[in-house]
Amino acid sequence: MLAQLGVWSRISDQAQPVSEIQLSDSPLEAGVRPVLLTYDNILGGGEPASFIVPNSALAKALEEAVAAEPAITLVRPAEARGFAVRGHGVVVELADGRTLQAALLVAADGRHSPMREAAGIACVSWSYDQTGIVTRVEHVLPHEGRALQHFLPGGPFAILPLKGNQSCITWSENAERAGKILALDDEAFLAEVDRRFAGRYGAVRLAGSRASWPLEMSLARGYVGHRFALIGDAAHSVHPIAGQGLNLGFRDVAALAEVLTEAARVGLDLGDADALERYETWRRFDSTLSAATFDGLNRLFSNDWTLGRSARELGLGLVNRLPALKQLLVTEAAGLSGDTPRLLKGLPI
Repeated sequence: MLAQLGVWSRISDQAQPVSEIQLSDSPLEAGVRPVLLTYDNILGGGEPASFIVPNSALAKALEEAVAAEPAITLVRPAEARGFAVRGHGVVVELADGRTLQAALLVAADGRHSPMREAAGIACVSWSYDQTGIVTRVEHVLPHEGRALQHFLPGGPFAILPLKGNQSCITWSENAERAGKILALDDEAFLAEVDRRFAGRYGAVRLAGSRASWPLEMSLARGYVGHRFALIGDAAHSVHPIAGQGLNLGFRDVAALAEVLTEAARVGLDLGDADALERYETWRRFDSTLSAATFDGLNRLFSNDWTLGRSARELGLGLVNRLPALKQLLVTEAAGLSGDTPRLLKGLPI
């Protein structure tokens, strides 16, 4: 999709392909961490199924693409305070008193979406009592494009490859324990990171700042309203255990763009209720199923129950012996299963 939109060429030199994924499951103090599941992260045509891209690089590339598009008017700084449907359009009220008019309002304003609240769309949500921690590290040994996910009682600890001998750490930890870890100085914080690395890539050092946020799941009860649509975290905020939050948002974008383009081609208003209903039907089941799956995986793996750990090890071992199932997992994570929007196939709409 990014290639079709002319964005991929702006970030391809900073995108690290993921060649292999390894999963392990053992206590933090375990002397040996056996890999229970390994699979090649390659699609049928030999293309990597996923890439790790720094958020700053992606955001910059998207901003440049928007600025270069004459059909887009960028209004900023601006804060939307509310909206109202009037006649054949919608009027958005900004905090500074200005108003914007359009045929359709698309809210992509995050998991605590003010626009979703203004639309009166309720949300199902709960907290995981976990904190997400992200940082970047540099290590002595090469990662060879390998992504590692180690399941610990406090939550998953993922090591995601970046360009060079660097990796991004995405770490879910018990909220109370995470608060203590985040309060440490850099040396002590690095020691906690190194404990979880378990010497995998040799000596490590911090190569970036830390960021953290409380983990929760939320699902909007509806994705559309009168001349209104939700996309991304405003529609669904999921646990980061599978790293699919951004990809789910991309699927929303591709589906909504396709629905609106087809509506415009036959002369329909962009706020047409039937078109928006098709978008909701297309995306709601997939995102709800994904959210439920990630929620279940987190609950299954984020504990140290002995019997549960034995069952997990058995299950991962069985999956490791089924190449067809592993390929299905790769295809699903790449967003290429089911009714795939044209943009996600690299096709124009």
